[in-house]
Amino acid sequence: MASGELACTYAALILSDDGIAITAEKIATIVKAANIKVESYWPALFAKLLEKRNVEDLILSVGSGGGAAPVAAAAPAGGAAAAAAPAAEEKKEEVKEESDDDMGFSLFD
Repeated sequence: MASGELACTYAALILSDDGIAITAEKIATIVKAANIKVESYWPALFAKLLEKRNVEDLILSVGSGGGAAPVAAAAPAGGAAAAAAPAAEEKKEEVKEESDDDMGFSLFD
């Protein structure tokens, strides 16, 4: 991560933590006060990104895993798409937990 990105990230976190609206000007002010030189587009880019997103939600969703579900390689044409969806759901199998009874012995015998 470039130093400009990192500086703007920290500035946005500071603003969010203090409950201040995140704007390009405020990010630039914090970065300038930290005596860090960044490209002029970084503060505006971060402000635009965080305009519609909640910083706390972004932080809390970091460990939640990958993005969207994988997309099928080729979608069937016409009504076949509607018929394919229930067939895919039927193929899902439940994972069974193994127990000591399945092995024929118990650890506590």
